[in-house]
Amino acid sequence: MSSHHLDVENKKNPSLLSRGIFFSENLLTSLALLAMMLLPVAEIFLRKLFNTGISGVTVIVQHLVLLVGMAGGLLAARDQRLLSLSTLGDFLNKRWAGYAKIGANSFATAITVFLCVGSFLFAQSSHRFGKILIFDIPTWTVQAILPIAFAIIALRLWWKSAENWKGRIATLILSSGAILLAIFPPVSPETLVIPFLVCLGIAAFLGAPIFTLLGGAALILFWGEESPIASVALDHYQMVVNPSLATIPLFTLAGYFLAEGGASKRLIKVFLLLVGQIRGGPVIVTTLVCAFFTSFTGASGVTILALGGLLLPVLVAANFSERNAIGLLTGAGSLGVLFPPCLPLILYAVIATNSGAHVEIKDIFLGGLLPGTLLLGLTVWWGVTRVKPGKGAAKEPFNAKEAFRAIMEAKWELLLPVVALVSLFGGFATPVEAAALTALYALCIEVFIYRDLHLLRDVPRVMAECGLLVGGVLLILGVAMGFTNYLIDMQVPDMAVDWATSTISSKWTFLLLLNIFLLLVGCLMDIFSAIIVVVPLLIPIGLAFGIDPVHLGIIFLANLQLGYLTPPVGMNLFLASYRFGKPLPEVIRASFPLLLVFLVSVLLITYLPFLTTWLPGLFK
Repeated sequence: MSSHHLDVENKKNPSLLSRGIFFSENLLTSLALLAMMLLPVAEIFLRKLFNTGISGVTVIVQHLVLLVGMAGGLLAARDQRLLSLSTLGDFLNKRWAGYAKIGANSFATAITVFLCVGSFLFAQSSHRFGKILIFDIPTWTVQAILPIAFAIIALRLWWKSAENWKGRIATLILSSGAILLAIFPPVSPETLVIPFLVCLGIAAFLGAPIFTLLGGAALILFWGEESPIASVALDHYQMVVNPSLATIPLFTLAGYFLAEGGASKRLIKVFLLLVGQIRGGPVIVTTLVCAFFTSFTGASGVTILALGGLLLPVLVAANFSERNAIGLLTGAGSLGVLFPPCLPLILYAVIATNSGAHVEIKDIFLGGLLPGTLLLGLTVWWGVTRVKPGKGAAKEPFNAKEAFRAIMEAKWELLLPVVALVSLFGGFATPVEAAALTALYALCIEVFIYRDLHLLRDVPRVMAECGLLVGGVLLILGVAMGFTNYLIDMQVPDMAVDWATSTISSKWTFLLLLNIFLLLVGCLMDIFSAIIVVVPLLIPIGLAFGIDPVHLGIIFLANLQLGYLTPPVGMNLFLASYRFGKPLPEVIRASFPLLLVFLVSVLLITYLPFLTTWLPGLFK
């Protein structure tokens, strides 16, 4: 039997060892998320009831984020779901797609090996200095998660590079050649920086994961300067254990519990009964439900995949053309990005604060409410105008009794934003504690009240899936921080400020150029990478022009929201094409009118700053 047939058989019938490894990884990720959720909630109650707390709980939760991030990265590598910018493989036949994958994974494997080595050197330095984390636990024992995880990811990138040993051997030869060339360069490293960066760009084009693109750029640039590559691991560690970053996996977990339970059907029923009778009612339902889910999952892809199949028939049944329905769902999938507690809002606050502009999470949450509502309103307006007069409404008249019954049935899920915002702004919980309380609330209602999820059969699966998404994102954030710090070390932000202030005379001109620049960024980078890499460059320039950091952040995120719909790498375009079984060009044409609507919204958000700054000012 050929090796290819053996691989196919192994996929169909995984060995006992493989099943054991998969189970252990899923369990580890789930237990880490469970501890992250329960410890802060216990801290709230102990503090309020007994005026005490759990010793070292903040440090424990911070390092659980590190564990979740790397464990989730292992899951993503295992399932071949590491985020990538390129979709070249979708346009190639099987043979050439295989060649592209070998080329991409060869360079990705080499980069991941060096990330592993750098992480090992970083943990080794902590061991040498004898640093203690908490409870006499040496810091290096926790930091050792980094090299171990990167080593396994490198092995998986190599193994998944092909379906047969011939391809894997080719990958091994190519990646080993790149590693040896870096260790024993024939000329000075500085001379090889540009060729290596070009090879990295080609690998990214062929489909290499984003984390290897950004991490590889950092490694190559530091290598060219003959600086220690352990600094990339240091930046990764410091980024992931940031005290505020734990809110990201926790709020995302709450969204996953809703998405995997029956919340979508109950919420759609509520909104249909409330507004389905008016012209364009199904459009309003679609935008509201999509915004609700995206704001908690932090990923428009989850919204499109989870709700697309439910909402498309609703829109078509209301005499909405299939083309317009697909366009609406493709765009609406990202509508929740500006609503709390969406992941990009939290991430922007963290990075902006690290870049010299103190941005509190509650301020960016408040700042996004009116701009998010504007985007929501204009999307509804566009959708309603696509419906002919007298059509696009439910045939049954409004039934107050049925509507009330539906609201009562979904009341616990409708209260989820209230739980999140009251705990956050009520003064009795930190942002991390508010996120943990929200996640625990979502778990309890889906498991014990609605019973859509089984505690032992379903919850670990949902947690592992959430960990996979979060791990893929945190992997990018961690390694991208090394690239960002290289730019800071080279004084790139200072040079950008000098150039902008000497070249651009007006704040309003700067804002226009900023929108054009961010539109290009959104075309080429995913939103998470862009926040990490671009925000530290923009913050000093924005401050130099007197732009409020919260306003700058909402402009930034609203522009990048366009990136979800913008060819060639608009994530929503590919997900919608996959979900609805339509060719990519057809999805692009269907969503283009909504792209223009979003563009108008971005301009209004940019030049009407009170939309962003008014609410944060009220709560100062």
